[in-house]
Amino acid sequence: MLAATAISQSAADPLSGLVLRDVPVPRPKPGWSRVRVVASSLNMHDLWTLRGVGHPPERLPIVLGCDAAGYDEDGNEVIVHPVIGDPDAGRGDETLDPNRALLSEQHDGAFAEYLTVPTRNLVPKPAWLSFDEAACLPVAWGTAYRMLFTQARITAGDRVLVQGAGGGVASAAIRLAVAAGAVVYATSRSEAKRAEALTWGVRAALAPGERLPERVDVVIETVGEATWSHSLKSLRRGGTVVIAGATSGANPPADLARIFYLQGRVLGSTGCTRGELVALLRLMEATGVRPVIDRTLRLTDIHKGFQLMIDGGLTGKLVIHPSAPQS
Repeated sequence: MLAATAISQSAADPLSGLVLRDVPVPRPKPGWSRVRVVASSLNMHDLWTLRGVGHPPERLPIVLGCDAAGYDEDGNEVIVHPVIGDPDAGRGDETLDPNRALLSEQHDGAFAEYLTVPTRNLVPKPAWLSFDEAACLPVAWGTAYRMLFTQARITAGDRVLVQGAGGGVASAAIRLAVAAGAVVYATSRSEAKRAEALTWGVRAALAPGERLPERVDVVIETVGEATWSHSLKSLRRGGTVVIAGATSGANPPADLARIFYLQGRVLGSTGCTRGELVALLRLMEATGVRPVIDRTLRLTDIHKGFQLMIDGGLTGKLVIHPSAPQS
């Protein structure tokens, strides 16, 4: 089968380590299932792997791709929950299992015609959701759901700032927070992305660092160094910053005096549980909210997709279609 595989890593030229090549069709081990992938989607995690960030070189080569929707071996339509871990080892939360891994970290990922995962990780795909939409959910939308509802515990009427509108997690957080009845503000360097965010229901879309009309209860932070100071300054007393990424750098000035004096809370968040993915689907069914899809590409064009991500040329998710057989 055809697969997009990371064979080497380079911070300066990450795409030099990405190759399309034929690999054996995987065979599931006991307790695992094989999935024929209909759609996958691109995530920053894939790019970090190629850059050598958070992925040891000894785990190469590995098939990339964290998200997948397709058919199980019985022909059922499924979404793959990408966090492979033991809930018992995480006190009921597989994301807290010390040995948990995201798909494509220790096990071959979804940029291929087939993949194998623990059978527990298969979630029935609702009929009202397309395969392309389903492939956008597990990493970006699952992460956003956990940030908003598990960690920040937002409720209708809360004021929420989402930094970096246009990214996969950020666009999901905007759509979900608006659907939940929050007043949402968003920032982006791109005028076009700010305009797009307004169509998603944000109250105001601003340039990075621009002062908000009011302080917010919650900041959704995935950008890191470039927006950290603004995130803290935008927070009300006792408010919460939830951080799930640091694409612009992971070590900004902490500004501890502001945090303790204003009694702010800073919470980390990683991925989502299978239960949260199911809860996300229930919320989407109830509200009608759907993923923002920038475009779709064949697996053979995946280098183009990565370049668009590197260039910041995406608003929402980029969906990949493997060349899977139709039978």
